[in-house]
Amino acid sequence: MTGMTSTSRPLLNRRLAEFGTTIFAEMSALALRTGSINLGQGFPDTDGPEEVREAAVRALRDGRGNQYPPGPGVPELRGAVAAHQERRYGLSYDPDTEVLVTAGATEAIAATLLALLEPGDEVIAFEPYYDSYAACIAMAGGTRVPVTLRPHVDEGASFRLDLDELRAAVTDRTRLLLVNTPHNPTGTVLTREELAAIAELAVERDLLVVTDEVYEHLVFDDAEHLPLAGFPGMRERTVTIGSAGKTFSFTGWKVGWVTAPSGLVTAVRSAKQFLTYVSSGPFQYAVAEALALPDSYFAAFRADMLAKRDLLAAGLTEAGFEVFKPAGTYFITTDIRPLGESDGFAFCRALPERAGVVAIPNAVFYDHREAGAPFVRFAFCKQTAVLEEAVRRLKSLAG
Repeated sequence: MTGMTSTSRPLLNRRLAEFGTTIFAEMSALALRTGSINLGQGFPDTDGPEEVREAAVRALRDGRGNQYPPGPGVPELRGAVAAHQERRYGLSYDPDTEVLVTAGATEAIAATLLALLEPGDEVIAFEPYYDSYAACIAMAGGTRVPVTLRPHVDEGASFRLDLDELRAAVTDRTRLLLVNTPHNPTGTVLTREELAAIAELAVERDLLVVTDEVYEHLVFDDAEHLPLAGFPGMRERTVTIGSAGKTFSFTGWKVGWVTAPSGLVTAVRSAKQFLTYVSSGPFQYAVAEALALPDSYFAAFRADMLAKRDLLAAGLTEAGFEVFKPAGTYFITTDIRPLGESDGFAFCRALPERAGVVAIPNAVFYDHREAGAPFVRFAFCKQTAVLEEAVRRLKSLAG
């Protein structure tokens, strides 16, 4: 048996031929094999609030969600999402027609792109980008058009968007803009001026916009998260994606959501129903309670992550990296060239043996691999003691 079909055609759909095993699986396996500290994949190493976990247990015991939940999501969660958007941002959504619960943000992205794209439609995304974007665009038959966020050391060591480059990327085939802010992996938070320019462009060229805002509660220093849907002309053309995993540290529950005008939600739901159909029944009730937590929870969560960001950033700087201190998310992008390195893949594959720490090469998030070659991402959503030990190990690089 050769494992091939009678026609010897490759088994994997050609749209997915460029996508193999993710770098996260490779690096997580490397961490286990070498006993290294895994600062590669972005998941916390502690659970979120006890009252939220107990809400899930209560839902299980009470028989809520143990069978198929409603297709759009349980009413309690849809209401909580709508209330959250109104309370935080002044955005009003009808929980019955303008909110859809998904199996995490990844399914929300997939369902949205499958619903809204025809083969050949162009999608502009800011690279480096979350790896599922490219795969989902490919599955929908779209064409991805990357616009690169470029490092600006003279602007507080951050990655910034070139608005002229963005405007030049729009063609008659452009269907939608895929915007991620706060941005993974660079930690960039788009400014009010940048968002206003994106909104103006979308209205002018009549583009749909999909915004991935899963790190909305993780913004630091003077940065402010502003939903693009709140800008003039944007509510009617924007699909906003949120998630409980990053905010409440229950990434395994896979509870995400879409908020958008009813026509867009109906379209996304048409695709979503043939993906997971429904998911996360009891956890939906728990997330509904989590979204209603007082502002003090969100402030404390942000303060904790800020302290961890500063701890790891200082350690990476001391180890010899150039650090791009993030304004949001729980990732730090570094430049390895001050260490005499230039190949992020080779560096990350050797780092566990050299220092007992795992990171991710940013090049995997780029179409233009050479643009991301010298950059490496570390996650700081770990216990303080774990970060302190990682910093201690990384100091060996400076020697």
